Amino acid sequence: MALPELHRFTLPNGLRVVLAPDPSAPVIGVSVHYDVGFRSEPEGRTGFAHLFEHLMFQGSESLEKLAHFRHVQSSGGTFNGSTHPDYTDYYQVLPSAALERALFLEADRMRAPKLTEENLRNQIDVVKEEIRLNVLNRPYGGFPWILLPALLFQTFPNAHNGYGDFTDLENATVDDCAAFFDTYYAPGNAVLTVAGDLAVDEAKSLVEKHFGDVPARPVPERPSFAEPAPKGELRSEHVDAHAPMPALALGYRIPDPVHDLDAYLVYPVLAGVLTDGDGSRLQQRLVHKDALVVDVGAGCGLFGPLEARDPDVFTITAIHPAEHGVDKVLTAVDEELARLAEEGPSEEELAKVTARWVSGMHREHDRLTSRTLGLGASELLFGRAELLYELPGKLAAVTADQVAAAAKALRADSRAVLTVKPAAGGSE
Repeated sequence: MALPELHRFTLPNGLRVVLAPDPSAPVIGVSVHYDVGFRSEPEGRTGFAHLFEHLMFQGSESLEKLAHFRHVQSSGGTFNGSTHPDYTDYYQVLPSAALERALFLEADRMRAPKLTEENLRNQIDVVKEEIRLNVLNRPYGGFPWILLPALLFQTFPNAHNGYGDFTDLENATVDDCAAFFDTYYAPGNAVLTVAGDLAVDEAKSLVEKHFGDVPARPVPERPSFAEPAPKGELRSEHVDAHAPMPALALGYRIPDPVHDLDAYLVYPVLAGVLTDGDGSRLQQRLVHKDALVVDVGAGCGLFGPLEARDPDVFTITAIHPAEHGVDKVLTAVDEELARLAEEGPSEEELAKVTARWVSGMHREHDRLTSRTLGLGASELLFGRAELLYELPGKLAAVTADQVAAAAKALRADSRAVLTVKPAAGGSE
C-alpha cells in the first residue's frame, strides 16, 4: 500500500516545512518543533526549556498576552505545547478555513515573543505550581521519569530534572530568556508541519508569506549526549511522603533510535510481551501467580518510544506490598527475562502484541493532532517524517528471535534499580 503523500521544502532562513494533505475532514493541524529540550539546558538552568515553553504563550511584539488563545479558540480550535528531552513542540488544530490564522500566530511568536519581567515572574510561579501539583504533592510524583535518570546516567544533560528546580527557576532573568530564544528558537532550528485539509500550492504560498521574513540566525551545533552504559547494578532509594506502597523502577540502556532503528523497535514489542494485558509474562508471574505486586508495567522511553535521541531508556516499574521486598520482585523479573531470552515468545504471543501495537498506531495517528505532532517529531529527530507511516510495518516485522535477544540484553549487571519508600505511615 502506498504511503500517504508528503511534501517537504526549506525556506531561505532555514525553516524546514512538511506538508501532509488529507482532505477527509475540513480540519487543519499546524505544529512547530524546536530542536531544544531538557537535555540542552546548561547547568544552573534546570527546567529552563519547560519555563520557556510557557513564555511562548505570553504574547509577542504584535499581539498582547492571551491574544493567541482568543484567536485559536474563536476559530473553533485547540492548542497546546510540551517539552521533551530533545525538542519542544507547539501546535493548534482548527477548521481548515483558519489555516492562515494559525500560520500567522506561529510565525509571529517565532519572530519575537514578548519577554518581560512581569511575564517571566508570572510563569515561574505557574511552573512551580505545576511541579507542586504533578510531582511534590502527588503519590509517586515524577516516578520514574524524573527520578530514574539521575541514577542511570552520570552526565548533567541526561541525569538532571528537566521539569524544573525551584532555585534555578527563581534565578532566571529576562536576559537569560532572550539568550535562550536567540540561541535555540532560530527558524533553522525548527520544523513546521501542516497536516490535514490543505491545497499544497496554497499552503506553501502561505508558509512563505508568513515565515519567509522571519530573520535567519545561526543554529547551535547539537552536541552528542552519549555516555557509557552502567558498569554494574546501580541502586538508590527515594522517600515519598504520599506513596501508600513501595515502588520499584528498573532502567536499562537500549540501542540508539537514530542509527539503529530496527534494533530499537524490538523494545516496544518486548514491553508488550512483558506487561501488556493479563496474559503477559510479568502480569502472569508477578500479579496472578506469585502475587508479589499490585501493578507492573514496562515501556520504551521515559515519554514513550521514539520521543528522544540516544541515549534512551527501557523501564520496568512495579508497585508492591511492603511485605514483599525489592529483591524478591527483582528475582522474579530476572527469571522471567531469562526464560524469555531462552525460549522467545510464542507465535501467538508475538502476533497478539504486534497486532495491538499496529492497530494502536493506526488508531492514534488517525487523530489529526497526533499525526501532526508525530510527523514533526519524526522529521526533527530522524530527518524522515514518513517514518511515522512506516512504523506499523516495521513493528509487525519484529521476530521472536529479536525479542529473545532484547530480553537477554536487559542485564542485571548493567541497570539502575530505583526504589520508592513510603514515609512512615504512608499517606492518609
